[in-house]
Amino acid sequence: MIDKIKNLIKSPLAKSLADVRVLGFALFGVLVLLVSWSGVGVIQTNYDLEKQVSKLAQENQVSVLSNENLKLRNKYYETDDYLELAARRQFGKALPGETLLIVPQNIAMGYTKDLASAKSAKPKQLEKPFYQQNFQAWMDFFLHRRSVID
Repeated sequence: MIDKIKNLIKSPLAKSLADVRVLGFALFGVLVLLVSWSGVGVIQTNYDLEKQVSKLAQENQVSVLSNENLKLRNKYYETDDYLELAARRQFGKALPGETLLIVPQNIAMGYTKDLASAKSAKPKQLEKPFYQQNFQAWMDFFLHRRSVID
């Protein structure tokens, strides 16, 4: 057993590992691997942060649009048209010369269209295969396009 260890120490491979150039090259390789690993970690962190920024920007846009919608609705509630419609609906009022007709709900609803059938009448959009969706998503990412995620 000791002979095997002595032979192993005397082998050319063991002597080459003791050479300063080989040790320096090995140390350089380890440093390159560590720097590469650190770079990959930074790229992953940046990607995660970019996703968060994008999500928050979309939420911000939704909030802004919701606020604008509420402002427009409030302006509509202040108009005379809304007051007239509210008075007609809630108090059964009418303008002078108009006749108010009360129609039972089941008769009135018989002349309306069903919303479910109207929605199903829309043509279905053809979905792209997965590989085309994936390619398009990567192109949108690299070209900084904003796309709506379904």
